[in-house]
Amino acid sequence: MEDKGSKGKTKKTSIFALRTTISQEKSVATLIEKRVHGNPQADIKVILVPESLNGYIFIEAPSQREVNRIITGIPHVRGRVVGKINIEELDSFLIPKPSTEGINKGDTVEIIGGPFKGEKAKVTRIDPDKGDVVLELIETAFLIPVKVHADYIKLVEKGEAEGEE
Repeated sequence: MEDKGSKGKTKKTSIFALRTTISQEKSVATLIEKRVHGNPQADIKVILVPESLNGYIFIEAPSQREVNRIITGIPHVRGRVVGKINIEELDSFLIPKPSTEGINKGDTVEIIGGPFKGEKAKVTRIDPDKGDVVLELIETAFLIPVKVHADYIKLVEKGEAEGEE
């Protein structure tokens, strides 16, 4: 990655991993951001906090020394990974996965949000374009089809209907 400096020179930047206390990633990133905004000489370009990777944040800067200078004294920083990280290694954190990924027709799920929160249901249809699934509630007297966004369900048990149709 290259960055045009204030005098028109091109400066190389790299991505460095920083280890933090688990579940303190966002607070560490916020403290780093405040320190960068309060210091005009700070040369931090990007701070990435991937939700699917606990205990790590990634910082884009020209050098490891710059990262070390900025994070000195920040609580919940557990260590530094020496060396650079390739941007290709971060692709899985930068490209969002569809919310219906891993869910198949016939799976048993639990609804984790909305008016049916806590109910178990069986998946009858999936609409990957909209991210919706049609479910049949299991513990009701009547089979009621319910359309729910895939973000509001949690897989409980894989179904046997994989590959059917």
